[in-house]
Amino acid sequence: MPKKLLNFGEQNGEFWAPVPGEDRSAMYPSTVAYIATLLLHRYKVLGLLDDEGRALQAAGILAVPDMAQEHISHETSPVKGKVCPSCHAAAMIKRDGCEFCTACGYTGACG
Repeated sequence: MPKKLLNFGEQNGEFWAPVPGEDRSAMYPSTVAYIATLLLHRYKVLGLLDDEGRALQAAGILAVPDMAQEHISHETSPVKGKVCPSCHAAAMIKRDGCEFCTACGYTGACG
């Protein structure tokens, strides 16, 4: 996701800032683009992403979902609710103001 924000521009938002991990500076189109650059650099330093911004290994939110796995096992059983558009289980509940599937983790509409 941060990679999509590298070219995010703002009107009169360009500024000169240090390039993360290098002894030089560069022009960035916005503060959003600069923060995205910082995040990607940090993830690379931590060994979570490669130079292209792809996950190197399964690591929390960066984990690549296994499409062959049909059912995700949980320590607790899913809570009954509306039908989930992702996994089609009757497990959609309202959590923190958003629709959340207790079977697969899908997050739906908020508000």
